[in-house]
Amino acid sequence: MTLLAGRLAVVTGASRGIGLATARALQAQGARVVRLARSLADGSQDGFLDLGCDLADVAATLRARLGVERPPLKILGACNPTLAHRALEFDPSVSLLLPCNVVVEAVPDGTRVAAADPRELMADPRFAELTDEAARRLQAAVDEVARRLG
Repeated sequence: MTLLAGRLAVVTGASRGIGLATARALQAQGARVVRLARSLADGSQDGFLDLGCDLADVAATLRARLGVERPPLKILGACNPTLAHRALEFDPSVSLLLPCNVVVEAVPDGTRVAAADPRELMADPRFAELTDEAARRLQAAVDEVARRLG
């Protein structure tokens, strides 16, 4: 048995350099690794679950700007560029509503992963096909994380 067998590791900036080296080292120790980086395509590769996204560390921002301590809270900006482009072609003002954020938050009994339902955010019928596809993709990503945690 390896040191991190059965544990989940989320590595940011994991497409190259020290982030990629860290992801590989954690995987070698038995961890299930989710790699996050702007340049990664969504999917599974080399035993990793890859998510292309930007990361906002809410807890670190509140600590730095307000001196407030809170449990870890990350917002993953996980817009699919193809779907975002299609939505913006319909209506540029939809940028305020793009269903791109996935929240990962420490809670007393573990970790909570949540995403908004794009069909509720963008109810205009012109977006129905697009929001159905986005909802399927978001649910698949959440299900994959849950499967790997399980």
